[in-house]
Amino acid sequence: MKRRVIATTLLATCAFAGTTWAQQVEFRDPAGDDNGPGAYVYPTDAAYKEGSFDLSAFKVEKVGDKLNFEATVNATLDDPWRTGSGFSVQMLMIFIDQDHQPGSGFTEALPGIDANFASDDAWDKAIILSPQSPDRVAKEIAAKAGRMKDAILLPSRTKGAGRKIYGSVPLADLGGDGDFTHWGYQVVVQSNEGFPAGSDLLTRRVNEEASSQRFGGGNDGTCDPNVVDVLAGQGIGDDGETGAQHAMLGYECADDGSAEKTATLKMVRHR
Repeated sequence: MKRRVIATTLLATCAFAGTTWAQQVEFRDPAGDDNGPGAYVYPTDAAYKEGSFDLSAFKVEKVGDKLNFEATVNATLDDPWRTGSGFSVQMLMIFIDQDHQPGSGFTEALPGIDANFASDDAWDKAIILSPQSPDRVAKEIAAKAGRMKDAILLPSRTKGAGRKIYGSVPLADLGGDGDFTHWGYQVVVQSNEGFPAGSDLLTRRVNEEASSQRFGGGNDGTCDPNVVDVLAGQGIGDDGETGAQHAMLGYECADDGSAEKTATLKMVRHR
């Protein structure tokens, strides 16, 4: 078992203007679990290169009055579609449970994910890290997110560099008790879709068979979660967390492609 690396640290950096304080929480995820419930495969186009949806680390850091969100994937980022963001094919949705109270928050994930959250892990806020412009994403949220829209936050700028995708939002906009080190987090790794189906929120769907622009290994209906990787277990990167991910994302389909059993996500928390 890998040594536990989740940490809450208080860092002080002295500068001529004074002292800046930062706090952070960090989670790890096993390598090679970028297969959703266990059988998903990448699209066949070369833009979707191996490891590019494989989440390996996630960090939340307070710097001044902002929270920085940083996700690391297991491949160097590219921008083949020239979004100007430093990446193109990935999109991350970060869900936060601020009170850990059943019945408080949303149990349905954002439109197009086709998954729910456990009742005691309902989310209160969501942050979208998309390579598309904030204006485009905001319009999609307004049109498709319904009563959830006021709980969704967008960084003014989302960037990718190396293997990291990051953005920041004002801590005041997140509300809650302000102690982000006690909140629950879930990171849903998906693919950015410029031409989403129906009411989907910029989500690329998973089909039964992979094609140049679609993931395979799922179902052509709406019963399978459109999720490639998530945090699982205690978020320490232990190999056993791959099984926990597969269990969370497990689903069952009716003959018409609707869900008989929907994937149910849980949060990870600093311990």
